[in-house]
Amino acid sequence: MKKALLAAALMSAGVVAHAQSSVTLYGRLDAGVAYMNGVGTGGGTGAATAGKSQVLLESGYWGTSLWGLKGVEDIGGGNKVLFQLEGSFSTATGSLGSAGSIWNRWATVGMANDNYGTLLLGRELFISNGIWDFDPFGQSNWSSASLVRGRNWPQSSNNVSYQSPKWYGFDVYGQYSLSNQTSWNGDSTASGAQGREDGLQLTYTSSLFQIRGLYDEIRNPANGTLGGTYNAVNSGNVGQGVYAFGRDYMAMINVFLGQFKIQGGYEAVRSSGMSGLAIGEPSTLDHEWGGVTWQATPAAALIAAVYHVNGNNGAGNATLYTIGGSYNLSKRTLLDFQVATVQNSKTANYGLNANNSGTSAATGNPLIGHSQTGVYGGIQHSF
Repeated sequence: MKKALLAAALMSAGVVAHAQSSVTLYGRLDAGVAYMNGVGTGGGTGAATAGKSQVLLESGYWGTSLWGLKGVEDIGGGNKVLFQLEGSFSTATGSLGSAGSIWNRWATVGMANDNYGTLLLGRELFISNGIWDFDPFGQSNWSSASLVRGRNWPQSSNNVSYQSPKWYGFDVYGQYSLSNQTSWNGDSTASGAQGREDGLQLTYTSSLFQIRGLYDEIRNPANGTLGGTYNAVNSGNVGQGVYAFGRDYMAMINVFLGQFKIQGGYEAVRSSGMSGLAIGEPSTLDHEWGGVTWQATPAAALIAAVYHVNGNNGAGNATLYTIGGSYNLSKRTLLDFQVATVQNSKTANYGLNANNSGTSAATGNPLIGHSQTGVYGGIQHSF
């Protein structure tokens, strides 16, 4: 009888332990067809000066195609152990988002407590991605990252991060990323090397509005500075300068008005110690945006937004105007579209995509002083 009771108790314990642990497979596939004109092809006159047009099967324009695993184990006392693995890929080609890295977006393990917050270790989206919640197009391919050439949507390795619970509407998120080099801030030109990165954001949320302040910095892995030589080769950032290294300050707001959501923000990117700057290579950027989303029906949304950037040292300025929207066919599947144009000043060549500077067809940017217009439509499915 005692043996039977013991066996029953062990079986019950096994059921409880199983109920307290879970692993979830999730993902998203995004694909569509896009058209862009004004793609730079070098110097010359006529069509060459105006640039070329292209039609492409795109992946990730409305949202990154990704897949991942996340799990949680309740260990009692209000404590949980968490992990998350997430990688991006191209639906168009099946290739990984980062060569040789299957989990290029998230690879974290940590602990959480409802009263004290969440502590994670590993690779994460960099804290500057906090702009996502305040971008009318949610960091789609043609939105808040375009005019700062991707400065506000990278990932970072070697992280220690903390997310607080909400206190009277406020919450704090902090991230500190070690260089893992002999110099604390970074001292390697090896491919894939990373300088020290860190940031802090404070958010207040109410039923009527939400505001967020965000600060971050990304150090040059070659020398640990907040800039360095403009054309230094570090982590694949060739000629990126202020678009890759420096300090970033953001102030952002959401306003909730029934079916309408109004969003706006200001971003200041500042580098220091820059050398080798030619005219047109900026060391500071000022980026502003605003937009509105109309949730016309539970399934249909329309969005309009304007983004503007101004760079110093003759880099000029550019304005991106865009409209778009989505229609949910189901809880997991939506159709999306976006139309956008970038208007450049005579010394600027910002494009719709968040590409490195340059005017060759490979960059996708327009020629200096020229505009670029595009349209795409696609489908996105989540699981």
